[in-house]
Amino acid sequence: MKSWSSWLAAGPFALACLLGCGPTLLLPGGELSGPIEAVPGDWGFSDEISTIQLETRPGDPYSVNIWAVGLRDRLYVHAGANRSRWVENLIAEPSARVRVGGKLYPVAAVRVEDPAEFAAFADAYKKKYGVRPRNENVAEVYLYRLGARS
Repeated sequence: MKSWSSWLAAGPFALACLLGCGPTLLLPGGELSGPIEAVPGDWGFSDEISTIQLETRPGDPYSVNIWAVGLRDRLYVHAGANRSRWVENLIAEPSARVRVGGKLYPVAAVRVEDPAEFAAFADAYKKKYGVRPRNENVAEVYLYRLGARS
């Protein structure tokens, strides 16, 4: 049986491995890996994938696992009213990448402020995840539309 000191010595190494890789469960990660693909014209295939990875801050990559909803040529990620680190990163730099089904897509993020667009997202969110977003006031939440970079 290992002693506590062995476990404590291994802890920093294990944490470095987790943080140096992509995001793990609720822990953020760094740069994502995988083949880079052109942004698809239809994100419908993402309906089969519950959780994707979002990488922000290209100069010092920060990635998270997140729910996403695809509607035609748009992919949406939602933070609710939580101005999380990935939201802060997108505010500072809208260039990002997403990993969906093992493939990376370079995207640009635009905050959704149109109530009709938010309503369409919320309907698709309910269809995919079985619940509506907790806060549907588009002025209070952080919903981002991800699309091809210009």
